[in-house]
Amino acid sequence: MKTKSLLFLALTWSLFSCSVSVEKKEEVHDASPKTEYALAIHGGAGTIKRENMSPEKEAEYRAKLKEALDAGYTVLEKGGSSLDAVVAAVQVMENSPLFNAGKGAVFTNEGKNEMDAAIMSGIDRNAGAVAGLTNIKNPITAARAVMEKSNHVFMTGKGAELFASEQGLEIVDPSYFYTDFRFEQLEKVRETEKTQLDHSALLELELQDPFFKDRKFGTVGAVALDKDGNIAAATSTGGMTNKRYGRVGDVPIIGAGTYADNETCAVSATGHGEFFIRTVVGHEIASQMRYAGKSLTEAADDVVMGQLVKIQGSGGIISIDKNGTIAMPFNSEGMYRGFRKAGEDAQVFIYKDEK
Repeated sequence: MKTKSLLFLALTWSLFSCSVSVEKKEEVHDASPKTEYALAIHGGAGTIKRENMSPEKEAEYRAKLKEALDAGYTVLEKGGSSLDAVVAAVQVMENSPLFNAGKGAVFTNEGKNEMDAAIMSGIDRNAGAVAGLTNIKNPITAARAVMEKSNHVFMTGKGAELFASEQGLEIVDPSYFYTDFRFEQLEKVRETEKTQLDHSALLELELQDPFFKDRKFGTVGAVALDKDGNIAAATSTGGMTNKRYGRVGDVPIIGAGTYADNETCAVSATGHGEFFIRTVVGHEIASQMRYAGKSLTEAADDVVMGQLVKIQGSGGIISIDKNGTIAMPFNSEGMYRGFRKAGEDAQVFIYKDEK
C-alpha cells in the first residue's frame, strides 16, 4: 500500500513538473510587452555598404522606406486591418523604381519583367499568391484577389493576369516596368556570362557595383499587427536578373518567403530564393515558436543566422508576433528595412551596424 502511495505521489509530482515547464516556455514566448499595433517592412537585402552609397541615394532610399512605413501605419492607426496595412506599404515600394518589385523590376533573360507576389492572413491562414505577371501594376493586389475572390491559393502567368483583369485590377503596358538601370544590369550579366565560365567577372562586378549582387536578393515586403490582434504578411518581387525557363523564387511559395499565423508570427523574406525554399523559412520560424517554445527572436535568428548560413543561403527576413515583437535578422551586408510601433516614430535602417 505504501509503495502504491509513493508511486502515485511521484507520478503526480512528475505531471505537475511538466505542466510548470510548459507554462515557463509560454511565459518566455510571451515575454515582450504587448504593442497595440505595429508594422515592419523590407526593401531587399544584398551587398549594401556605406562606402558604395552616395548621400543622395541613401537619402532617397530612407525617404521611400519611411513613406512605405507611414502608409501602412496610417491604416493601423485608424483601426484598419493588418492585411490593408501590408498591402498599403508594399504598394508604395512596388511603385518606386528604387526596388525590385513592380516599377523597376529586374529583367529576365528574354528581356521581360516577370513579377511574383504573395499575401497571407494570420487569423485563418488564408493565402494568395501569383507568379510570372507582366502587366498588373501592383502584383500584391493580384495576390490578395486570389486569396479573397477565388477558391485557390496560387495562380501563374496568363491565367493569373486574366483573373486579375476580371477583378478590375489596374492593367498596364509591360513597358511601364522598364527602367534603364535594371536593363543595364541585365546587359552586364549577359555579357559577363558570355565571356566568363568561372564567374570571376561576375564577382568583380559585384565588388564594383553595390547593387549588382542584388540580382538575387531584390524583394519588398511587410508584416503587421492590427488593433484586433491579427497579423499578416505580404511580399512582392521582380525575381532574379537574367532568370530563365519560368524560374519562380521563394516569394510566392507560402511557408517559404511569405507566412502568417496569429498563434506564432508573420514573416516576409528577401534573399536567394532557392535556399529559402529549401529551408521553408517562414514556416520553420513559426514551427520553432509553436513546438519548441522559442521566442520570435530566437527562432528567426536560428533560421537566418544558423540554418541558412550552413547551406550558404544569403538574405534576411522581417517578422512580427501577436505581441508586436519585431525581429529583422539578415546575414548579408545590408538590408533595407524599418518598423513603426503604436505611438512611436518610424525607424529606418540600411546597413549591418544600424540598430
